[in-house]
Amino acid sequence: MIKHRSTYQRIVRRETHSAKSALAITLAAIVILALAYVAVECVLAFLQRPPLLVAPGEALAAAAELPAGVAASALLGAGALATLVGVVLVVAALTPGRRFDHVGETSRTALVVDNRAIASALARRASHAADLDPDRVVVSVSRRVAEVRVQPASGWPVNRDAIADAVADELSHLALTPTLRHRVIVSKQGVVGA
Repeated sequence: MIKHRSTYQRIVRRETHSAKSALAITLAAIVILALAYVAVECVLAFLQRPPLLVAPGEALAAAAELPAGVAASALLGAGALATLVGVVLVVAALTPGRRFDHVGETSRTALVVDNRAIASALARRASHAADLDPDRVVVSVSRRVAEVRVQPASGWPVNRDAIADAVADELSHLALTPTLRHRVIVSKQGVVGA
């Protein structure tokens, strides 16, 4: 089993880190549309037809006169916006994309656990511990915290500590990385007829 550890690590990394293809496709589409527009304007100018927006010669002349014809505040604003977009794109290119899945501990295979599966398991354990209908337990799982919200039936006492112990036990059995802290919230208002 140890001989496949590097393969499992590669699989886990691929499954827990998202590709940046959506950003790349969006940027490519914007560039393609801009170049298509420039090509259409050039063809219209070549055929001596009226431009869609601005003729290429007029656009080049306006760009050459740009600092003189535009207010300094507009230039500063455009420069700040371009800088901000550039910084966002550089940060997006250099940082790894991360999905919010968790990795389970096993030596036999690569185990990636979806947050919905974790939430389902915790909701089941919490509803059993509280002796409630599963519809009365809502669990949300983020990267570091599992939040369990319990809404008991009106007049039916719920032991918050028993629920917290059951959730902690389930999380310890799952042995997830990164580890999850849990928070149990019992609603003060019960539901009639639940």
